[in-house]
Amino acid sequence: MSTGFWWIILAMAIYGLVHSLLAGQPAKALAQRWFGPAVQRWYRLFFNLVSVATFLPVMACVRLLPDKLLYRIPLPWMLGSMALQAIAILVALLAVHDTGILPFVGLAPEEEKLPPHLVTESVYRYIRHPLYVCGMVVLWLFPVMTSNFLAFTIAATAYVAVGIHLEERKLRRDFGAAYEAYRRRTPMLIPGLFVLFPKTPLQAKNEIYPNDFRKKR
Repeated sequence: MSTGFWWIILAMAIYGLVHSLLAGQPAKALAQRWFGPAVQRWYRLFFNLVSVATFLPVMACVRLLPDKLLYRIPLPWMLGSMALQAIAILVALLAVHDTGILPFVGLAPEEEKLPPHLVTESVYRYIRHPLYVCGMVVLWLFPVMTSNFLAFTIAATAYVAVGIHLEERKLRRDFGAAYEAYRRRTPMLIPGLFVLFPKTPLQAKNEIYPNDFRKKR
């Protein structure tokens, strides 16, 4: 039986393209030219609503297109995978709480949006992108894997890889030297990675005395 594997890959690619374009600075600048500076207050909410609306067709493809079972994690291992998923969801909720629930959904008052604050405490003390990590844990540890869901998981993983690159670039632009210092001391995705791969003396010296702090932004 044929499956919707490649259709789902295509649907996720289209979703990722739309999502990335709307998240980019050119789209925000264009919206400001069309609707004025006040649009910045509601852009995050608009972005989230469009993201949900464009994500629904992807989920419909996963659900409705022909599919086949690839594997099912047996008991008691299924309980272990579900426990790890639950932990990942709790960590993701904590990360959203750390950065602020209202700013995350786009409903924060204007005075809470500016100036931006770089969060480096709690979950963000150990990894720079906890939401991406938690999302991948939930997807890849799903106890029932079908061909369609595998296509979605692979495409979502590829999108995360691209999204991390774009977000890192945005964070460098927004926070400058502060983010560079944070990036040097905090792993991107795997907690304790710097312990597994210790820094060289030169890297450690640069972390303590980063040249970026001596440059005016």
